[in-house]
Amino acid sequence: MNIAFILLMIGGIMLTLGDIIMKKWISSNSYVFYVVGLIVYLIGLNFLAQSFKFKNIAVASVIFVIINVITLSVVSWFYFRETLKPIQIVGISIGILAIIVLEIG
Repeated sequence: MNIAFILLMIGGIMLTLGDIIMKKWISSNSYVFYVVGLIVYLIGLNFLAQSFKFKNIAVASVIFVIINVITLSVVSWFYFRETLKPIQIVGISIGILAIIVLEIG
């Protein structure tokens, strides 16, 4: 595992935390959650920007988004009790395969 992948993992997870905070903002209508969510998003994007030193911008961005989708799907399922359709699970599996292929290449 290289430094770029670690940066992208942290950034993707931070983006997921930002998504969760934004969902909390929608349900509570408190702008504190909105501001905190934006700050967390910016921190996550900083990890993405730092990964550009080590990876191609297109590859890094794809890995970043796929990590966000994977972690957000898991959190949505466990925390929000939102279910995924089988075709969505297939799509996420293809995303995992894409990360493996991008990391090998």
